[in-house]
Amino acid sequence: MLEASNNNELPLIPGKRYFTIGEVSELCYIRPHVLRYWEQEFPQLKPTKRRGNRRYYQRQDVILIRQIRSLLYEQGFTIGGAKQQLSGVGAKEDSLQSRQIIHQIRLELEEIAGFLKI
Repeated sequence: MLEASNNNELPLIPGKRYFTIGEVSELCYIRPHVLRYWEQEFPQLKPTKRRGNRRYYQRQDVILIRQIRSLLYEQGFTIGGAKQQLSGVGAKEDSLQSRQIIHQIRLELEEIAGFLKI
């Protein structure tokens, strides 16, 4: 599994509705067992579970996971500190999530512009 030093180096999130735990693991450079642990620690992270208890994450879940990853691995927060950041500071959370969404859209638009230049 590759390691990105920050969220700006993570791959683009494909335009799918649902992602498996393996796909999210690859998109966020987080091992599946860590994702399952984070589900227990962060109440905001609730993937849809279907038959066989299989997890299906939506786009907003992937963005949230990237937020958690940034708080823990880049900004040096503990699990408890990251929980406080995500639950206690709504405006800051919205700002961080908005920046990540804007960054994702910008990368997707640049990719589309590259295809159009052919």
